[in-house]
Amino acid sequence: MDVLKSAGTATILSLSAMVFSGQSMAAESCGKVTIADMNWNSATLIANVDRFILNHGFGCKAELVPGDTMPTSTSMIEKSEPDIAPELWSNAAKDALDKGVQEKRLRYAGRSLVNGGEEGFWVPKYLVEKYPEMATIEGIRKHAKMFEHPENDDLSAFYGCPAGWNCQISASNLFSALKLENSGFELLDPGSGAGLSGSIAKAYEREEAWFGYYWAPTAVLGKYEMVKVDFGSGVNEGEFVTCTTKDDCLKPKVTMYPPSPVHTITTEAFATKAPAAYDYLTKRSFTNAELNRLLAWMEDNQADGEIAMEHFLKTSDQWQGWVSAEEAKNVRKALAEL
Repeated sequence: MDVLKSAGTATILSLSAMVFSGQSMAAESCGKVTIADMNWNSATLIANVDRFILNHGFGCKAELVPGDTMPTSTSMIEKSEPDIAPELWSNAAKDALDKGVQEKRLRYAGRSLVNGGEEGFWVPKYLVEKYPEMATIEGIRKHAKMFEHPENDDLSAFYGCPAGWNCQISASNLFSALKLENSGFELLDPGSGAGLSGSIAKAYEREEAWFGYYWAPTAVLGKYEMVKVDFGSGVNEGEFVTCTTKDDCLKPKVTMYPPSPVHTITTEAFATKAPAAYDYLTKRSFTNAELNRLLAWMEDNQADGEIAMEHFLKTSDQWQGWVSAEEAKNVRKALAEL
C-alpha cells in the first residue's frame, strides 16, 4: 500500500513538474519583450494593453520603452529593437518598412486600427439631422451662410488644420479643389490642435453650424458626433499621394481622403521566438468608433495609458477574442488583483 501510495505521489509530482516545466518553457520562449510607447493617447493605450496581456496571458517579461514613428521604425530595422510597435502609421515610413520585411527583419503583424486612420471634412450630426443634404458638399455650399465667420459677417468659416501640421497642406489643397471660396468660405487657421478641437466644442455647446477638417481616432470624435462630408468624388489615391499632400500642387483635384493604414509591426526575431504572442498581435485590433470612445473616456478622466488599459480590460469582453480561453483566464486573474 505504501509502495502504491509512494508511486502515486511520485506520479503526481512528476506531472506537476511537467506542467510547471511547460509553463516555464512558454515564459522562457517569450522572454523579455520591449514595446514602443508612442507619445499619443491611442498608441499608449494599445501599448499598455499589449504589455498586460503579454505578461499575464503569455508569461512574457514585457516592458514599455519610449517611441515615435520614425526613430522607432529605424531602430527596429537597424537594431531589431524594440520588439513591437503597436500603432505605427505605416505610410510615414512605408518604403523602409517594406524593405525591412523583404530583408526578413520585420513583420506586419496586422492592422491595429481596422478602419485605418480617418481624415475628412466634418459637420455636426445635429446639422445633418436637420438638413440631410449637409452630408454632401453640395449641401454645404447651399447652406454656406449658416457657417458664421468669427470676424467677418460677409464670409463663411471653414476650419483648416493648424499651420505647420502635415494636414494643413491637404486641407488647403482640397479647399481650393472644391472651390469653397466661390461659395463665400474663408480657410481659417485655428492656431493649434487645441484651437481646432475647441472650435468644435464651442459649436456643439451652442448647437451652431461648424465645418472643417478633423481626423480619427480622437477624443473629440468620441465626445461629439460628427458626420464626414461626402465630396461625391470617391477616393483617388494617386491624386492624393502625388498632389493633394504636396505644397507645390498647383492644380489639385477633388478626392476624398484615403484611409491611412495603421499597423502593428514586430521584429522577425520576436515573431520567430514567440509565435503564440505574435499570433495575439495579429488578432488585436480596434475600430475607430471604439477608440474614439476610449479616448474620450481618457480625456474626461485625465487617465494615462495604464489606467485606460485597466478600464478597457475590465469593462470590455472584446479582448477575450484575441486570446485562448486559458490565456484569458490568466489575464482576468491578474486584473482581479489590481
